[in-house]
Amino acid sequence: MRFRSFSLRCLVVLAATFAVVAVDAQPLIGIGERDPLESSRWRDMQRQFFRDAQVVFDPRVRVSAPAVAEDPLAVPVAVDASALPEVEEILVFADFNPILKVLSFHPGAARPNLGFRIKLQQSSPVRAAARTRDGVWRVGGTWVNTTGGGCTLPSTGSGSPEWQERLNEVSGRIWPRVDGGERVRLMVIHPMDTGLAPGIPAFYIEDLVLADGAGNELARVESFEPVSENPVFTFDLPPGAGSADALRVGGRDNNGNPIDGRVTR
Repeated sequence: MRFRSFSLRCLVVLAATFAVVAVDAQPLIGIGERDPLESSRWRDMQRQFFRDAQVVFDPRVRVSAPAVAEDPLAVPVAVDASALPEVEEILVFADFNPILKVLSFHPGAARPNLGFRIKLQQSSPVRAAARTRDGVWRVGGTWVNTTGGGCTLPSTGSGSPEWQERLNEVSGRIWPRVDGGERVRLMVIHPMDTGLAPGIPAFYIEDLVLADGAGNELARVESFEPVSENPVFTFDLPPGAGSADALRVGGRDNNGNPIDGRVTR
């Protein structure tokens, strides 16, 4: 009996030791803890996007945006989840926007970093949730204050006859990175109307794919109405990705209009 009691005590001590090691190796805030951004809508966001999935707040998911947005129609946002291993998807949303979901980014061969611009209707947390291969969503974010009106105003392009001639035209540029990789910035001409302005239906890019010269997918963005007019996306490619003379950009909008362009080095 004494031997059994000693063994049980050893097991308890070992279990406690491993638990401490696990916590130290993954210093995450559980979803039951208070929202770091103290948003009254966080529980709604959790139910809307994650349901029964495991979700944790994680400072390794960094969202950069201005504290005060000068233009609610074009708020610059950068998401960086490169400190996480095996990121398969990044979901971006804004708690207080009338259309919550901004975009879904599938990094593929690219780094889990993305730059873009969004419309904000009112001051709101802007969040990014990175899903890693283990199925866990890791969430970061920042508050952006704005005078509002970003989602309910018509785009400037929708009132110009030029946009019909240049619809889905692609332009871009590629820069070398100090780590041997490349930074790719591309713009697509599109009004990106939300459907919330009177008399103007929703008209936006749904799918955008960055591929190498042979057509192999490097990264994919599923965008939604809150992405800004004439969207600009910035990707970071690691060394060896997309080594051809040009990168291909393809996709379509919600009316089925195709996107087909090239970005040359």
